[in-house]
Amino acid sequence: MLATRSAVAQTQSADQKPTESYATLYLTNLTENREANDAVTDLRNMLPKAKIYRVESANAISIYATAEDIAKAQKILADIDRPRKTYRLTYTINDGGTQGGSQHFVMIVGSGNKTTLKQGARVPIVTGTYGNGSDQKTQVQYMDVGINLDATLDGRGDEMRLHTKLEQTSVAEEKSNVGIQDPVIHQSVLEGESAIVMGKPVMLGSVDMPRSGKRVEVSVVAEAVK
Repeated sequence: MLATRSAVAQTQSADQKPTESYATLYLTNLTENREANDAVTDLRNMLPKAKIYRVESANAISIYATAEDIAKAQKILADIDRPRKTYRLTYTINDGGTQGGSQHFVMIVGSGNKTTLKQGARVPIVTGTYGNGSDQKTQVQYMDVGINLDATLDGRGDEMRLHTKLEQTSVAEEKSNVGIQDPVIHQSVLEGESAIVMGKPVMLGSVDMPRSGKRVEVSVVAEAVK
């Protein structure tokens, strides 16, 4: 009889569900939607019995689960929500032979993020008019003219990939055939993806600069920021 009672007691204990509770887990370094959503997907796949929701406005994750699953969720987030490494990118635009003809642009890029650099002027462009007689007014939009440089760096360690888009624009001296007030914009674009080794220059390509007509070479050096 004692053996039977012990077996019944064990069965009842096994049938009892572990106590569940609620916790809020805040994300510190995963700030983009894609990253936060990936973290939630990871938690849901690893902890299928837990109820997990993302609170976008607070950059947090709500979880209703057992104490064991909450502890596992905290461990998982501690492993993936780490500070993002940053890198210094130095772009060099060299016209090849002219003394002092090189331009250097320095950008700080976080791994997995995109950084944009703009240098130049904003040119007004007349897009239309409205009103009649003395009340007639002109509609104007502004276009960025100069150098636009976009850089995105992904990867880890020695396996870094850099996506670069370099756009050079300038206002031409000739006038548009559409309207005398409409400027003609010269444009050159260099875009591509390259493998990056820290500290070693990488030639990205060459581009014809619209104002001078010269063909220049574009290179980049990446360095880890401590």
